[in-house]
Amino acid sequence: MNFILFDDERRQHLLPLTYTRPVAEIRCGIMTIQEKWTHVVGQKISYHTIEYLQEKFPLEISAENILINSGLFPDKELFEAIITLKRGESLVKANVLLAARLNEDEVRQFSIQDTLVNSTQKEYAPEPMLLNSLWDIFSKNDKAIKDDFKRLTSGKTSQAISKTNQVIGSEIFIEEGAKVECSVLNSTSGPIYIGRDAEIMEGCLVRGPFALGSHGVLKMGAKVYGATTIGDGCKVGGEVNNVVFFANSSKAHDGFLGNAVIGEWCNIGADSNNSNLKNNYEEVKLWSEHKNTFVKTGLQFCGLIMADHSKCGINTMFNTGTVVGVSCNIYGAGFPRNFIPSFSWGSAAGFVEYQINKAADTASRVFARRSLPFSAEEQRLFHHVYQLTAHQRSAY
Repeated sequence: MNFILFDDERRQHLLPLTYTRPVAEIRCGIMTIQEKWTHVVGQKISYHTIEYLQEKFPLEISAENILINSGLFPDKELFEAIITLKRGESLVKANVLLAARLNEDEVRQFSIQDTLVNSTQKEYAPEPMLLNSLWDIFSKNDKAIKDDFKRLTSGKTSQAISKTNQVIGSEIFIEEGAKVECSVLNSTSGPIYIGRDAEIMEGCLVRGPFALGSHGVLKMGAKVYGATTIGDGCKVGGEVNNVVFFANSSKAHDGFLGNAVIGEWCNIGADSNNSNLKNNYEEVKLWSEHKNTFVKTGLQFCGLIMADHSKCGINTMFNTGTVVGVSCNIYGAGFPRNFIPSFSWGSAAGFVEYQINKAADTASRVFARRSLPFSAEEQRLFHHVYQLTAHQRSAY
């Protein structure tokens, strides 16, 4: 059986993070959604996403295919309901397509509405866990870390915890090659997972649920409150509370981030902070690129959403509920506005367009620091997002 993760309209609600990835490439918990499903099905999974992303995230089709909603988190009961679908059947919840079993021709002509109309619908009784909004990424991170911790550690033995650490609780798992010394690890409120070849430097205070991805680094004296995920290759210091870092991003110095999501290849300058609570304690609203307006989150705590390749200089201040697009460069005193369109350069005093050649040069240097090429494929994606978001910059 061939498995495919398909994007639906929720991709629009997850912009700007989904300008550069399918929904299933979003990290929530220890793993991305794609990695969770790969772990469950035990084989490679491809993507059915918007056309310009298919070059980097290709679609693979076979004679028999099961398509699964990209925003859907797996569990045992759900997987059993999906794997038992017969040809021409679909699994739905309140008219949302969760999964369908299709042949090769049906996949090539796939549309969600046609599949709902032409298939035999099976209503899924339980309430599935779905990623619906930007703030779901940090709001659902607690449960997602706990679920992933069970998946990744089942039947495995943790590396021994160094006696230089102070350990509180027993739900701590350290993968091979990881280094943890002279820190406080408290798993009484949720598990702590330390990935392969990761490092927690001396003097860190860590309260679960917490995940540090492979080759990630928690800098000396960092203070981490759950539920926080620091993805593969990230370097984080200072104080963080309920933050999800996707991968290869840095917040290496002091400063506070709370109730936030940081994409890939981002850099947070020293002593930068985000507000995650309004002074009047009102509900936080967040900019929706899909609706072109601010939308209610239902949350009192909501900080910063920063898409891939964006950077901020030292002492940058982000107001409550700020959304930063792809490849922005932010600096200077004062609070910048709480929506910064992709490829913007500037400060609270004003923004101009970040010229594409300069933005691409920076991205190339950042990749080179990790000994990675900024490939032609990556460059084409970068330029496409630049063109796709031009109307936002002209509106500001």
